[in-house]
Amino acid sequence: MYRLLIEPYQSGFMLRALLEVVLLGVIGAAIGIHVLLRRLTFLTEALQHTVFPGIAIAFALEQSLLLGALVAAAATVVGFVALTRDARVNADAALAVMTVGFFALGVAVVSHRSGYASDLSQLLFGRILSVGSVEVIQTAIIGALVIGALIAFHKELVLVAFDRVHATALGLPTAALDLLINAAVALTVVAAVRAVGSVLVVAFVITPVAAARLLTKSVAAAAFVGAALASLVGWIALSVSYDAAVNHDVRLAPGASVVVAFELLFVVVAIAAAVRNRRRRVPVALA
Repeated sequence: MYRLLIEPYQSGFMLRALLEVVLLGVIGAAIGIHVLLRRLTFLTEALQHTVFPGIAIAFALEQSLLLGALVAAAATVVGFVALTRDARVNADAALAVMTVGFFALGVAVVSHRSGYASDLSQLLFGRILSVGSVEVIQTAIIGALVIGALIAFHKELVLVAFDRVHATALGLPTAALDLLINAAVALTVVAAVRAVGSVLVVAFVITPVAAARLLTKSVAAAAFVGAALASLVGWIALSVSYDAAVNHDVRLAPGASVVVAFELLFVVVAIAAAVRNRRRRVPVALA
């Protein structure tokens, strides 16, 4: 177990990758519970694709991928708000149009470079083993901002998610709270996209906390358990990926390995929850 779980992280690049996975797992769980409560999964899915042209242009110009992703995320939020002001354009249609358009723009930008296939693969799926100390610090700062805002407005955000009419009657600024959530989702996607690419980001936001909801009964507990599960499973998956490559000559993409582990976690938890619920219903049925 020492060789599998501890030894790989004596290397600086593996330790940075682990720190990035843990940070993303914590941030993803914190915002993920609100995404699930508000049914904003499609927004998260759309954002992970609409930031692609931003990071593609930044990559082509050899500028900060974080800055490119931030600009693209801001453009997405502004464009989404502008499009949905027209009652004839519903939210899903607006997100679908923007997702396709932005993603195609990103591919067009990357296709002009030599080494197109390699560049596209890096931007779509990330290179978590190439994450540097600066990127880890930036992720930590973004995480502090996102989690701090969610904690500060926790009660208001939960109330709006469960009973928007009541929240409006109490005079809560529901529009501002919606913007806060959208901005938090955008920042989370921006933080994750450099490490795991623009295809796998949604797994960090949705999957661990979805599993945690099956194990807990409160919003806060789901966020804490989701963060713990994401960190633990991410650690194990990174370790397995490293061990497979170094000791067994089997190449497993570390970012994708983490996402696959998240999916397996959800399947196992879902099956266990279904079995538990079935056992609880049996005595009632017999009575």
